[in-house]
Amino acid sequence: MPEESIEHIDFEELNKKAISKPLVQHMYTADPSAHVFDGKIYIYPSHDIDAGIPFNDNGDHFAMEDYHVISMDSVNSEAKDNGVALHVRDVPWADRQMWAPDAAHKDGKYYLFFPARNKKGLFQIGVAISDSPTGPFKAEPKAIEGSYSIDPAVFEDEDGSYYMYFGGIWGGQLQKYRNNIYDEANELPLSNQEALLPIVAKMTDDLLGFAEEPKGIEIIDENGDLLLEGDNDRRFFEASWLHKYNGKYYFSYSTGDTHFICYAIGDNPYGPFTYTGKILEPVVGWTSHHSICEVAGKWYLFYHDSSLSKGITHLRSVKLAEITHNSDDTITTLKPYLD
Repeated sequence: MPEESIEHIDFEELNKKAISKPLVQHMYTADPSAHVFDGKIYIYPSHDIDAGIPFNDNGDHFAMEDYHVISMDSVNSEAKDNGVALHVRDVPWADRQMWAPDAAHKDGKYYLFFPARNKKGLFQIGVAISDSPTGPFKAEPKAIEGSYSIDPAVFEDEDGSYYMYFGGIWGGQLQKYRNNIYDEANELPLSNQEALLPIVAKMTDDLLGFAEEPKGIEIIDENGDLLLEGDNDRRFFEASWLHKYNGKYYFSYSTGDTHFICYAIGDNPYGPFTYTGKILEPVVGWTSHHSICEVAGKWYLFYHDSSLSKGITHLRSVKLAEITHNSDDTITTLKPYLD
């Protein structure tokens, strides 16, 4: 919910009703991408700071400049901040705004994927490498060729293939692209037109680039029709994530201005994905961004809200909560605060 609508909230009471608490409180963290590497939980979030920039729809107030990796021995253990893993000044191609990242592991190396604005003000996606899941990470000198927009999420399938999912509208600039080509004149579709699609591309074996031309991911309704732009409660806005459960591929994402985390189910990493439901009801704070990770045989939603900062949109805190996959392939919807 926007900052202007939170003035009436009793945050002390709200935090008592929250289903989970911030994992760290000495700094603000958001957009958590969680993974289990060698039996330990590693969370790759954005690092929110107060840059003194007023709220706007372009997201200029999200002025994050570095990444910290959070580690946990279990979902109930203390979360550890492992310090700065990568700073924007150490990324040759990047200028500012290091937004939601993700990570992957392959052949003893750890890969941090991250969006940032380049010197021309356009978002691209970069990669940095480390021998440790906590970094420090060394950035490649150039962004991934053919990458654009924000919110990279990298999924490792059971056959050893890796896929990157990305894209976000408004400040994430996805509305400016058609068929992977930028045009400043492009805008969002009309409400009765098909919504913009998130993007997927298979990764090269070295995880440093795309092995194919990025393509749109179809999210369809129960009749097989693409979701429309005016379907704000269901259409894609940002925050792609993919997990696999019981042989099905679950593509989850944020609806942005309506603040839901939704999911759609498909039979392969490319989709199409059929809209199925909501995973998370709206949290306090304008954004909602998540990941889903299996830990010790149970599944968890990693998400954020702005309850610790008393609703300040760009100062968020990472949380986690267990989720349930039902026998009919649905996921039980979570309410972030008890009634």
